[in-house]
Amino acid sequence: MIRLSSLHPAIAGPLCAVVATLCFSINDTSVKFLSGGYALHEVILLRSLIALAFLLGVLAPLMADGWGIVKTRRLGSHLLRGVFVALSNMTYFLALAALPLAEATAIFFVSPLILTVFSVVFLREEVGVRRWAAIGIGLAGVIVMMRPGTSTFQLTSLLPLISAVFYAAMHTMTRRIGDTESALTMAFYIQITFVAVSIGFGLAVGDGRFAAQDNASLAFLLRGWEWPSLGDVPIFLLIGVAIAIGGFFISQAYRVAIAATVSPFEYIALPLAIVWGIAVFGEWPDAIALLGMAMIIGSGLFTIWREAQAGVARRGPKLRR
Repeated sequence: MIRLSSLHPAIAGPLCAVVATLCFSINDTSVKFLSGGYALHEVILLRSLIALAFLLGVLAPLMADGWGIVKTRRLGSHLLRGVFVALSNMTYFLALAALPLAEATAIFFVSPLILTVFSVVFLREEVGVRRWAAIGIGLAGVIVMMRPGTSTFQLTSLLPLISAVFYAAMHTMTRRIGDTESALTMAFYIQITFVAVSIGFGLAVGDGRFAAQDNASLAFLLRGWEWPSLGDVPIFLLIGVAIAIGGFFISQAYRVAIAATVSPFEYIALPLAIVWGIAVFGEWPDAIALLGMAMIIGSGLFTIWREAQAGVARRGPKLRR
């Protein structure tokens, strides 16, 4: 049985977040690697089936409830949360097909700022002048990275921003179920939603009739089903296991510790993305990209710190790709 409760929350929360972020980094890099030869719905379907097998066959037996993780009285909330995560994942992965890994990751990390806006609109929380200023700086960082009006601007740059909006919406909603649902139960229903969405999308476009696209993101979205080559099977297995472990540990992180303790450790995803981008894809961020990254990450960390200072950080599970 896994007993993270035996560790102090200030240790257990960040430790779980680091493990999860490493897993998500492996997942993102692998999905980008596969995006040139497979369809998005196929990658998500195979990944989720492998993740479900790992959750039920390996993680569930280690937990107190075992296969009882499938039991819930809040199925509707789980499925709605799953739709938000699926939309966040799909838009983010489509961005990875066309954008450098580090740039897509950095733009996605505007999500804490969007979450702050959502907390004002939907949860009636109060936000001070300094946090509004941080939100403005973070959004300015996104504009710097997108470079509108220049020859390097791509509409694809909007995709990680859209992904961040869905992610923030999901996190806002999960505050309602985090106290009653286990991390493994939430991870299970996320993967169930992924399977349903990917099967539906595959039935609609999986024959490849819309596959002839010049844009890398659209090609990834509309490409027909291709049986995985033997050499790519280990990559599919890797991302399935990585997303299962990552989803479980990020949920655990936000269950055992407050958000202000955990959130900063998720930002190690950006240096990891830079390293993976250089090592695997030969993507070196330029000075403008680095400036935008610094603005986004700095404003996000400041927002988290101000929430901790104001005492508004809430406990609640959070699940990324």
